[in-house]
Amino acid sequence: MVGRGNKPSALAATPGLAPQPTVTFSSDNSRVTAELPTGESVEILLYGATVISWKDSKGDEKLWVSSAAKLDGTKAVRGGIPLVFPVFGPPPASGHPTSSLPQHGFARTSVWEFLGKSTSESNPTSGDASGSANAADLSVKLDFGLSAASLTAEVRELWPYKFNLIYSVTLNRENLTTSLVVTNDDDKPFESQVLLHTYLRVNDISSVSISGLASSTYIDKVANASVGTQTADTLSIASETDRVYTTPNGASDVVTVSEGGKTRYTVARDNLLNVVVWNPWTEKAAGMGDFEPKEGYKNMLCIEPGSVGTWQTLEPGDAFEGAQTITIPL
Repeated sequence: MVGRGNKPSALAATPGLAPQPTVTFSSDNSRVTAELPTGESVEILLYGATVISWKDSKGDEKLWVSSAAKLDGTKAVRGGIPLVFPVFGPPPASGHPTSSLPQHGFARTSVWEFLGKSTSESNPTSGDASGSANAADLSVKLDFGLSAASLTAEVRELWPYKFNLIYSVTLNRENLTTSLVVTNDDDKPFESQVLLHTYLRVNDISSVSISGLASSTYIDKVANASVGTQTADTLSIASETDRVYTTPNGASDVVTVSEGGKTRYTVARDNLLNVVVWNPWTEKAAGMGDFEPKEGYKNMLCIEPGSVGTWQTLEPGDAFEGAQTITIPL
């Protein structure tokens, strides 16, 4: 379990093998860090299973986290990759099973269990016949779990369904994959929504363009939930933006974030039909107590794959799986 006292401080590589990914725990067992031999790293807070850092081999951070974010388990983290389940945004009006839950549900404010790690290695890249670990495509996968039994009695009363969530974070040299499997362990169906609330770091939001959303319909939350269609090939951010896109080709449409005309990130989805694009801009950022610095909106962009356009109904024993892969140019 999360709090066991004899948890090792590090899971080291087997002696005699080429350098392998390492997994370490913080002294209070509140977070897990994985690092590849080539220097890439990812850090996950067990509170919410929130990814709070993803760095490339040079140590450059790819995720934006507010300097005022609470990382002590007292509040959902502002930044990184919070998990949204079983409801996206403010819950619907009274009468829906999620109506008593807080905004974005309880997954991001629950303590998850670390289930373990696994590593893989493919053939060395062409041009390097040494077979060294630096030339190989190493990856490390971290698994986390949350079930109804893990919730507080208060939350179980608000949403009294038996469920199981498995969240996997996979790091390799050029990308980060996060996937969530939702299983209905109850004897009755339930409805839910899933979203990966990803805060990408950028240098200057005014130089950013987003492609891959052309011809998508969207709900514009800034404009009273009006419905529109993305007619331009690219989207730029110049004011508060909060849109829920449904891409015309489903999850096969890849979203690309460019900055200064160069690709910064590509976001591929698996079974997540919606993409939320969010930036709070000046006034909204100023009104959020945990958003710091207030000028931070210039350095972040939320591209959030999810299944939130409607409700996913899971029958007893059924499962839903969705994933995103964020790729950076090497």
